[in-house]
Amino acid sequence: MTTRPAAVAGYFYDANASRLQHHVKELLEAESALPDPLPKALIVPHAGYIYSGSTAACAFRCLLTDPDQVKRVILIGPAHRVYVEGMAIPSVDCFATPLGDIPLDREGLNQIEDLPGVQVSDEAHREEHSLEVQLPFLQSVLNQFTLIPLVVGGASAGEVATVIDALVDDPHTLLVISSDLSHFLSYPEAQQVDASTCDYILHKSTSLKGEQACGARAINGLMASAKCRALKVKLLHACNSGDTAGDLNRVVGYAAFALH
Repeated sequence: MTTRPAAVAGYFYDANASRLQHHVKELLEAESALPDPLPKALIVPHAGYIYSGSTAACAFRCLLTDPDQVKRVILIGPAHRVYVEGMAIPSVDCFATPLGDIPLDREGLNQIEDLPGVQVSDEAHREEHSLEVQLPFLQSVLNQFTLIPLVVGGASAGEVATVIDALVDDPHTLLVISSDLSHFLSYPEAQQVDASTCDYILHKSTSLKGEQACGARAINGLMASAKCRALKVKLLHACNSGDTAGDLNRVVGYAAFALH
């Protein structure tokens, strides 16, 4: 059995299992309101937990409504470390975090391996943080589940949508799209740009650009998906690193959405 080890534990989140578990629990319990209904899809940020963890928790806590309902997670995020022509899936059997190993759904991966734009690349996943930072949250709110991870590079919205539509119809499958918003603008500039981007997402635009969201291609694919077009999009929380732990002159935007 082959495993993709955690690459950013100790950097984006705590490498110590007990401290990590405690931190995620704190983030999930920070909101006193009852969780929203169980979503079919989430859009969540992927920065270090001190920056975007509170925003991500607003989405993941929705899964506490019925954690046994989700048996498989499709996790899609942008490539940061390695150039990917289309979309990359791994060949390994598990992804590891300090909280344990998550088995991959090999049957599902085989189902999409020959779709347009899909390639097998462990290198694309080896140091990629956009997927990894979501895993401790998923491990904390769900019980047993399998994972289908995809790193998106130059894929078109149609190619991403085809992958989503091939898998998401299963009633026990959750789709998670990983994306931050604007990067390195001043605080007031980021607020303006990110508000516009959130409006694009709420209106299911398929034309987001990279300067609006680093996971724009994954989000565009979600919105182009035939199976997701009928879902309602709800903004759960939006802020930027200036609100949490960052320099007000160079902030990164974050937002969390649920699709029901």
